[in-house]
Amino acid sequence: MTLITSVSGIRGTLGGAPGQNLTAEDAVRFTAAFAWWLQQQQQPKKVVMGRDARPSGIWLTQVVAATLQSMGMEVIDLGLSTTPTVQIMTAELQAGGGIIITASHNPAQWNALKLLNHHGELLTERQGREVLAYVASDQVQYAAAEQQGIAYREEAGFEKHIDKILSLPLVQRAAIKKKRYRIVVDAVNSSGGIVVPALLRALGVEQVIELNCEPTGRFAHAPEPLEENLTALAQEVKLHKADLGLAVDPDVDRLALVNEDGSMFGEEYTLVAVADYVLKHQPGPAVSNLSSTQALRDIARKHDCIHYYAPVGEAHVVARMKEVGAVIGGEGNGGIIYPALHYGRDALVGIALFLSHLATSGKTPSVLRSAFPNYVISKNKVHLTPETDLDRLLQGIRHKYRNQPINTDDGLRIEFDGDWVHLRRSNTEPIIRIYAESRSATTAGNLAAKMLEDLRSLMKQ
Repeated sequence: MTLITSVSGIRGTLGGAPGQNLTAEDAVRFTAAFAWWLQQQQQPKKVVMGRDARPSGIWLTQVVAATLQSMGMEVIDLGLSTTPTVQIMTAELQAGGGIIITASHNPAQWNALKLLNHHGELLTERQGREVLAYVASDQVQYAAAEQQGIAYREEAGFEKHIDKILSLPLVQRAAIKKKRYRIVVDAVNSSGGIVVPALLRALGVEQVIELNCEPTGRFAHAPEPLEENLTALAQEVKLHKADLGLAVDPDVDRLALVNEDGSMFGEEYTLVAVADYVLKHQPGPAVSNLSSTQALRDIARKHDCIHYYAPVGEAHVVARMKEVGAVIGGEGNGGIIYPALHYGRDALVGIALFLSHLATSGKTPSVLRSAFPNYVISKNKVHLTPETDLDRLLQGIRHKYRNQPINTDDGLRIEFDGDWVHLRRSNTEPIIRIYAESRSATTAGNLAAKMLEDLRSLMKQ
């Protein structure tokens, strides 16, 4: 059982002892600290909430809402929602902050509280550390009886989110409608099952075939939108002779694509394809994290634009995007960040921009995918024990490869003549991730295997 605290909130497995797992007591403690922090920042005493469809989200919503009210906060509950919808509505409603109750791609036994600032963005590292300091302190004070907050529902979140997407100049609704697309959607039985079909119909998609779109929270397969979890979607695309398959994770901030022939577009290439379209019409800097494919760098160069890397994590990517004035960015896990809409990973705007690219190009998804540089990433992980000294391990790897180009902004990224490997501690699980990329699957696998061997050797010392 696990409880992970970070600058963006808390995440953990349900049940067990407080402080070791995610319990009601932990939710109260972190929610109260967040509300107190908002008050110290003199932000509006208003918080927007939403949740994915996991059953545990129901009682967590009740606990969090009651805690916010006891802190004197006004609570606007969107109910079943998505991470990007809560982000947009936090800014739209001029709230002091937001809370999303979702464990994103983690299995059903997990849940989490993601915290947003008044911009509707994940807390910056500094802001998150300030909240964590209040969690650990005894400074938090609850409101007096006459200052208790109120709570009410807001039903228009999805409608406003979709309307904002449709109003974007790069979203080509007429071109999409003209193609009369048939699209299969796999929403893993979460809130995407409501909003993704609604978006597609609003975009003019002629036929939407729903797979796992009942928002019961009982995931039909592992919720992370990876190739091995999307076999049913691929089969449905072929069965229905569909033009495209779309998959989102439980909180709809990640997007995966399936080609018309049932092959995978590739989660790393969701961002690449969208960036190709955006940079063609709106040139400017592009940003991706250090574990994402270098194909985005190649696409940026094709459009005479500059590409920048950022540490892994939405907040870090957003910070770098603001710093360099990026017009597109995101992460290779299918996370699209399009600042013209908002600074947050958003599968819905990713869908609209990808379909606009597809429709105006006149290509099928598989042909569009073949136009991009082809890299292969080997993704591996090693489980950590509380006794593991990761800093010592990374120092040992860094010393061994000290003659190679090295980036230490987030763990350790080493380049090898056009290939690279990235070793870093996960923000969401007690593991170290090892990603390696090359134009050859064999080379990428061998490079990752070599790093695993080096780590195991250092662990024995």
